[in-house]
Amino acid sequence: MEMTPAQRSLRARVAAHTSWANTSDRGARTSKARQAAMDRFEKLVDPDGVLPLEERQQRAASARTAHYLKMAAASAAARRAKSRKS
Repeated sequence: MEMTPAQRSLRARVAAHTSWANTSDRGARTSKARQAAMDRFEKLVDPDGVLPLEERQQRAASARTAHYLKMAAASAAARRAKSRKS
């Protein structure tokens, strides 16, 4: 029997929450992904690796913040556009 998109979404949400409920160390579970994301931003701000570590980390943190602020602005614009259609 084929499921609707809403049913698939609900099933995935239940599975995700069940998985997180059974995770004793949430930080450890996501540490590799968080480190990979930070590595990406560090490479973005210092592609040649010439900056001192502390400076590179500060710039990477700012680049990460800017990235998420841009995403939030785009999300807000999409919601506004969608609400105008309704």
